[in-house]
Amino acid sequence: MQTVRRATGGFALIDSLKRHGVKHIFGYPGGAILPLYDELYRAEAAGGIKHILVRHEQGAAHAADGYARATGQVGVCFATSGPGATNLVTGIATAHMDSIPMVIVTGQVSRAAIGTDAFQETDIYGITLPIVKHSYVVRDPRDMARIVAEAFHIASTGRPGPVLIDVPKDVGLEEFDYLPVDPGSVKISGYRPTVKGNPRQTSQAVHLIREARRPLLYVGGGAIASGAHTEILELAERFQIPVTTTLMGKGTFDENHPLALGMLGMHGTAYANFAVSECDLLIAVGARFDDRVTGKLDEFASRAKVIHIDIDPAEVGKNRSPEVPIVGDVRQVLIDMLRRCHETGVCGNPHQTKEWLEKIDRWREDYPLVAPQYPDVLSPQEVIVELGRQAPNAYYTTDVGQHQMWSAQFLKTGPRRWISSAGLGTMGYGMPAAMGAKMALPDEEVICVAGDASIQMNIQELGTLSQYGINVKTVIVNNGWQGMVRQWQQAFYQDRYSSSNMEVGMPDFVKLADAYGIKGMVVSSRDELKNAVAEMLAHNGPVLMDVRVKRDENCYPMVAPGKSNAQMIGLPQRSKLEPTELLYCSNCGAKNVGSNNFCPECGTKL
Repeated sequence: MQTVRRATGGFALIDSLKRHGVKHIFGYPGGAILPLYDELYRAEAAGGIKHILVRHEQGAAHAADGYARATGQVGVCFATSGPGATNLVTGIATAHMDSIPMVIVTGQVSRAAIGTDAFQETDIYGITLPIVKHSYVVRDPRDMARIVAEAFHIASTGRPGPVLIDVPKDVGLEEFDYLPVDPGSVKISGYRPTVKGNPRQTSQAVHLIREARRPLLYVGGGAIASGAHTEILELAERFQIPVTTTLMGKGTFDENHPLALGMLGMHGTAYANFAVSECDLLIAVGARFDDRVTGKLDEFASRAKVIHIDIDPAEVGKNRSPEVPIVGDVRQVLIDMLRRCHETGVCGNPHQTKEWLEKIDRWREDYPLVAPQYPDVLSPQEVIVELGRQAPNAYYTTDVGQHQMWSAQFLKTGPRRWISSAGLGTMGYGMPAAMGAKMALPDEEVICVAGDASIQMNIQELGTLSQYGINVKTVIVNNGWQGMVRQWQQAFYQDRYSSSNMEVGMPDFVKLADAYGIKGMVVSSRDELKNAVAEMLAHNGPVLMDVRVKRDENCYPMVAPGKSNAQMIGLPQRSKLEPTELLYCSNCGAKNVGSNNFCPECGTKL
């Protein structure tokens, strides 16, 4: 039984966080949140909880986010009122878009000063309403323990997401009779996420799967959140269903498995995009039919019936109306589906998908992902491939841009080992997210793949890496550009490269690393790459490695805006070119072998 003690609101907050298993808090102090930091000072001295001082509040939000993605636990960050709180907004939005469980604690001016435009006052509650799952302003310290318990419950159940707790300064200082609230003991009126799927719909889904000849599993981040890896593997193997994942779903399914098609969408594999265009049944598992996945929506899986499994009823039918909608926890729904299969003796016919898988294998052979090699310069893809070869089991974080897409294409990762800003596409995300992942999992290798433009968004976090000796390896794929912006300007804006070149003003990254007391490295040739990566991985401490790559390499394949997934540009050449009749593209005139479905130069259907 919990006992009452006299305590401050600040103590109640810190004690409640500890009771919820919080081991690390990422944050930056300031006037309004000092009562909480004062209690945190005492808690750190007593042991069991540690604060990581970031150099910018955005870094705190991304670090808490990376912590949550790597572990599945709730990440926690602190910031003060006013500019401290607003500096968290991009990180909160990043977590919200990707459904990441976080609790964000902000300081606020005293209760009497709220609404007076006091020094460093902003309405962070109102500012963040569209980008949080729920929000609180603590008006009475006696509510603190309940609010923390509710915040953790809301953040981590149903569709996960960030929850904000705004704490006025005097609430943190006020003494009261504190009674702790045990984790999981709260009951929130009106909040009952649906976990179990409807049995009738589950039966309909099993029937459709049994009848399908060209089925495809389309797996998103919801499968990661629910831990449905084993069930997806069993379903895929039981019925011999190929599996493609979104950027958020990457790692859910073993990417070396024969049924794995890799990522689909704008920069997905050709064979995944062809498969989604020609399947007759699409099984969407914890995915939300995002525009970067679907391309032209009315042509996405246009020949297919759809089963859509998601815990958020707002997502089911939002962009695509399914034949079988199932609202529930992804893992639980799949468990129920597989149980029904076992009970009724339903299993896949060995010949049911044989022709379909053979067709997909031909696409793999015709349109493989290839890391090009150039005579005098490294390709970015070579760098990613070498990282994956030497650190196959690492946790990888990325920034956003071409390097992110190449990493998604060429790195083979496991569950929760892929950490990337997908929905919001936040530059500067990678290094602070890697800090969070490494603090959560100190014995795991954590590598951040960054671009020379993205890395400069939060490069001040080198100071955090240095202060705490956080052993994160950061690899900058340096082409001197905002690479994806340059690619789009080349493809769609007639080579008008407005404000996308980063060479003028680019720092010497090795000297910069040295200034922070971190090992810096530079690689500029293929001969150096293998040994440099080995040296980086062997170093006991953070490393910043600047790899100079081909300046104008484009990320292909690519689905152009407004086009269907089957209309990719930059498709790789066929690996085998048997003598065959040549076809000429009606749009651009390019020569194509007779077996091509689409022109690799412009994406036009042949």
